[in-house]
Amino acid sequence: MEVLEDSPGEKTGKEATSGILGGLTQTRTNIAILIGTVVIVSLIKQNCMAVQEDDMGFKLCVTSRRGVKDLSNQNLLDVPSNLPNDTQYLDISHNSIQRLNGAQFSGLSQLCCLKVTHCGLQEISPSVFSHTPALKVLNISYNDLRIIPDISLKQLKILDLANNLYNSYRVPPSFQKLTSLDVLSLGSTAALSIHYNDFDPLMNISLYHLLLGAGIQWQNYDPGALAKVKSLQKISLFACFCGNFSMLEKVLVDLNVTGATSLRFITVFPDICNLTGNPFKKLRTMPFIQNLTIENTWINSSFMEVLLKNVWISSLHDLAFVNITYHEDKPDGFQFRTINHTVNVHSITFNGVHHYQYSYPTINISTEAVYNLTYLKFSGSGMNILPCKLISALPSLETLDLSDNLLKDLGFWWFPCSNTSVFPKLRKLYLSKNRFSSLSFISEKTHQMKTLESLDLSFNSIELDKTCSWPAHLTELSLGNNNLGNSVFKFLSSNFERIDLSKTGITAITQENLSQFPKLTHLKLSSNSIQVIPADLMAPALLSLYVDQNAITSISSEVLPGLPRLQTLKAGSNPFVCSCDSYWFITVLNKSMLPDWPFDYTCNTPPLFAGLPLSEYKTSQLSCETWLQVVVAFSVIIVICIALGLSFYKCDGAWYIKMLWVWIRVKRRGKKHSNMLKNASFSYHAFISYSHQDCGWVDSQLVPSLEGSGFSLCVHARDFIPGDWIIDNIINCVESSYKTLFVLSKHFVQSEWCNYELFFAQHRAISIQQDSLVFILLEPIPADSLPKRFFRLRSLLRQQTYLEWPKDERKQQVFWSSLKSMLHMADKSMVLKDVATAISDAVPLLLDHE
Repeated sequence: MEVLEDSPGEKTGKEATSGILGGLTQTRTNIAILIGTVVIVSLIKQNCMAVQEDDMGFKLCVTSRRGVKDLSNQNLLDVPSNLPNDTQYLDISHNSIQRLNGAQFSGLSQLCCLKVTHCGLQEISPSVFSHTPALKVLNISYNDLRIIPDISLKQLKILDLANNLYNSYRVPPSFQKLTSLDVLSLGSTAALSIHYNDFDPLMNISLYHLLLGAGIQWQNYDPGALAKVKSLQKISLFACFCGNFSMLEKVLVDLNVTGATSLRFITVFPDICNLTGNPFKKLRTMPFIQNLTIENTWINSSFMEVLLKNVWISSLHDLAFVNITYHEDKPDGFQFRTINHTVNVHSITFNGVHHYQYSYPTINISTEAVYNLTYLKFSGSGMNILPCKLISALPSLETLDLSDNLLKDLGFWWFPCSNTSVFPKLRKLYLSKNRFSSLSFISEKTHQMKTLESLDLSFNSIELDKTCSWPAHLTELSLGNNNLGNSVFKFLSSNFERIDLSKTGITAITQENLSQFPKLTHLKLSSNSIQVIPADLMAPALLSLYVDQNAITSISSEVLPGLPRLQTLKAGSNPFVCSCDSYWFITVLNKSMLPDWPFDYTCNTPPLFAGLPLSEYKTSQLSCETWLQVVVAFSVIIVICIALGLSFYKCDGAWYIKMLWVWIRVKRRGKKHSNMLKNASFSYHAFISYSHQDCGWVDSQLVPSLEGSGFSLCVHARDFIPGDWIIDNIINCVESSYKTLFVLSKHFVQSEWCNYELFFAQHRAISIQQDSLVFILLEPIPADSLPKRFFRLRSLLRQQTYLEWPKDERKQQVFWSSLKSMLHMADKSMVLKDVATAISDAVPLLLDHE
């Protein structure tokens, strides 16, 4: 490694990092490695490209964590054969895989991003890509491929073939089928020339970005080679042109033909390069180039003067220097005098500036050259004091980025500076990654910036020392990555519309906090310890809410009504509970609101579902919605009742229940009157009262069935005593029987004798027991058809249960069982007929005893 010197052996190699503008306090820092060698720059480029491709690969391809397979650094000798068919992102980098075969990728039809770097890969079978038609990102850089492989994937968008061993940049004809290709990276230390026909297959491809080179100096470039890629918008040249500036001019001429708008030079000059002539003169005649970036390059004051003279006369709008090493090679430093030309440059970026001299850099630039500058970034320069001249020399500046420096409160607002006119048009000020501390001091000083709208104070050491006084025109504040706590809301302005409080130690967000900001439209609370979003949260103007990487387990549907204008909700990387608490969030919430869905949403509990993507958690609405459970349960009950009712009706259930009720009442009443009947005895189980016109049924059905079962019946045609009055026979038979059975029919109600029998039996029931009357309905009798003299029968039928004679034989069995169970109660009290005459005396005695 070489150390830059003014003359060999004169400097020790110690390096001091300081600001690049005059008046900056110089900070000396020893640096172990000098940026500029091809090896180090290659590593930097590799890391940057890897990060960009990984991000793009995830964005384009990954919809679920299940689809990501990272098998890098596993000491693999071959691609595993058991990869899931739903693999979307596969990284097998840093292994020892020399060949890719088609069989290894069989079944991976969903593979979208394939990364195979640092594997010593030497050969790729064309059949590999026949199994992966969905491939969009392919990174096979940093391998040992000796030819550019044939690839014809129609969906491929990003292809990285850099840092292999092919000796020619000639792309195969199959590349003309890469109709979706946006980014192509080519680079080999063995390819020393670019020939005219190398990029012919790309002529009809709408390529957006071409990265070309491996950090070495080319030996030959055929004019017109790059001019064939006519749709090119951006080109990055990773090549050295020191000592061969004519080749650089040829490249610039061809890029002008392509109409590319963005040009990026990486290590365009090595650490030691004698600048002769004007290698960037062609920039003046390139009307399409809008952006120029010089990256990882040694720049001395002479080079800077030549470059800026061409830039200021060109059509360039944006100029950026990234990770550069600045060295003053002239005693008077950098001198840029007034030029008589309209300056188009509106944006200048210095991102990573290393200065290797102990003396302050001398920069003398005309204010006219930067008068129209609207964007200026000085990042990673070691700046600790803002020069006063910078304040007065940039009247049109709208955005100032001084992040990643060493600025403190008094270093930015330096007391020797006049504060009468501080950045008269400044709208955005970025001061992140510095050493600012007092929020109250900063709030007071921002009143001097009359047009300031946005202030970034993230990654500092901010303290909430005392009450803050913010200007009304400041509407956006970022305080992320400062340890502030829940009280930070009290130190903010009610005029703020955008607030970033990511990683500030907040544990809770309340309605009281948000009520202070009626104009709030964007709120970032990422990486805190918030456990719940309150249901009563009210922020009518809020459009965007970031609560990712907190401790939130679920988000209730009751949150959204208080946020009627919410368009973006970022809530990933939280410990979600996969239960009914998350049902609404998973199934109902509009996922277009979630920029990080579904990749950053996984189940944390219960353990059974830990790690499961939230999008794959399945639960039913019925199991989670109480109202729906009630509706379904009620509907099921109704259906069951209807089904039972229909079955009940079809199977004559009403009749069976009526018979069951008769049986239950008989049993209950039998027990109730068992004491009354203990000492009573009867001659008959039952006296049968019926019309002579119903004798056919009585003689053929009733009498044979009951007497066949051992019951003693009193039938008037058989058991009335001849010679006695009919009324006396009726009274005697009624009183000698345990029950009186009435066979009711239309004929019964027309019989006067039947009416007498009913009358005497009813009076006997009143005096002895309520249930001595049993009615058998032989046929339906309409209530309005009963004669007036049967008024008692009408009331009895309404009050007492009766048995109905069924036509169905199955039901008749139930009928007989019910009837017989009524008569069995008299079995123990039955005596011979000759003692039945004492019944009239025994019953009153029993009643008096009771």
